[in-house]
Amino acid sequence: MTQVIPAPVSVTPDRHGGGFTITPGTAISVDRAAKGVGNFLAGVLRPSTGYRLPVVTDRRHGGGIDLSLGYVPARLGTEGHELTVDRKGVSLKARTPAGLFTGVQTLRQLLPGAVESRSKQRGPWVVPAGRIVDYPRFAYRGAMLDVSRHFFTPDEVKRYIDQITLYKINHLHLHLADDQGWRIEIESWPNLTTHGGSTEVGGGPGGFYTKAQYRDLVSYAAARNITIVPEIDMPGHTNAALASYAELNCEGVAPPLYTGIEVGFSSLCIDKEITYQFVQDVITELAELTPGPYLHLGGDEAHSTTDPDFIKFFDRVFPMVEATGKQLLGWHEYLKATPPTSAVAQYWGTTTTNDLVSEGAARGHKILMSPASKAYIDQKYDENTPLGLSWAGYTEVDDAYDWNPGTFVEGVQESSVLGVEAPLWSETLENSDHIEFMAFPRLPAIAELGWSPWSSHDWQSMRTRLAAEAPRWEAMGVDFYRSPKIDW
Repeated sequence: MTQVIPAPVSVTPDRHGGGFTITPGTAISVDRAAKGVGNFLAGVLRPSTGYRLPVVTDRRHGGGIDLSLGYVPARLGTEGHELTVDRKGVSLKARTPAGLFTGVQTLRQLLPGAVESRSKQRGPWVVPAGRIVDYPRFAYRGAMLDVSRHFFTPDEVKRYIDQITLYKINHLHLHLADDQGWRIEIESWPNLTTHGGSTEVGGGPGGFYTKAQYRDLVSYAAARNITIVPEIDMPGHTNAALASYAELNCEGVAPPLYTGIEVGFSSLCIDKEITYQFVQDVITELAELTPGPYLHLGGDEAHSTTDPDFIKFFDRVFPMVEATGKQLLGWHEYLKATPPTSAVAQYWGTTTTNDLVSEGAARGHKILMSPASKAYIDQKYDENTPLGLSWAGYTEVDDAYDWNPGTFVEGVQESSVLGVEAPLWSETLENSDHIEFMAFPRLPAIAELGWSPWSSHDWQSMRTRLAAEAPRWEAMGVDFYRSPKIDW
């Protein structure tokens, strides 16, 4: 019971040992409102065990694994849960289906790694006896996937969703537009995808998501307790849009499509009214696709936009997002344009001091922590890593784990921290194997920073628990990096 990632708030193993064995006669009993969670659990367990594992709402059926909604202590919130295991069965209790879902991820990790296989494996399938009481440290625990530099298909995104689900990640930030490609269908501006989405870094074929595909991704993620956060970066990182529509350029001439990896050279035309019609249309269509609360506006590395123009631009754009009922999220640079205090700023710097961020927190902004030298999982592990970049420094798994989001930036108190996100930029990544190699084992380490109490932070424990995940990742087909920091 002590091998779980992220580390639970409270673990009490049964001093007598033993546990509950899942057998061909085991059923999953659920409240009606929790049937979706029960079906998810059954979907994980059936292929590897070969058992029927019916999901039943009539508890007279008996069972063995019981998922129930009801009273739990208030401190557990909406995502917390109580998990109790003895020889008779497994009892998982929570206030909401989201809490049961995070508890199911704990239950998965209490079983042998082979349980994740998609083909029948040899048991026994024993859940160790004891009790876990758990709830998250931060409300927002995120991963970001850059689908703009290289395009990833819906199935590749779903694969990553399935992998991050296991570690109680509850937000997936999709970086949908940049200089190299526009990846989301906007019906009122069709050239964004037909032209702007037609390539990627290195000159590959690119691609984009239709609205139907995107809605399917949103639903797929929601069924796994994950909220999709869409990002359209602006006013910089916009070459794909500028190449698609000449009128968005100040001089009225469209630049060529871009397949390199430099940043900071592009900008929407701040003084043209069509710029704001374009942004209004994009935000309106994107908000309609987004049931989650956040729209991410980027705002970083706008080196070709003067500060006065940057402020002028966002003074026009912030109210557009507010009018949709969505909450603003952006990279921390957009704080210089004084967004409403409800707006969240995502810190990606490499230093522990930043006046924009500390002053923003003092005004009441929540801060999402993604320091590039710690949380950017596209950075190389060391000088020999075949993928990734190194501008923020090499980031081994212990570096990714060894920082405290609640105290990282001077002047930003933990109460001002919304949570933690691990961005994965894709300049050098072309497929799921590449994603997995860079994300594992670092993503689970960062997930623990978002979920677990700081008092449980312990690198020696983490490296042991990560080593124990190797059979699970192998069963899942995850192409992980065998860091020398861990005794695999």
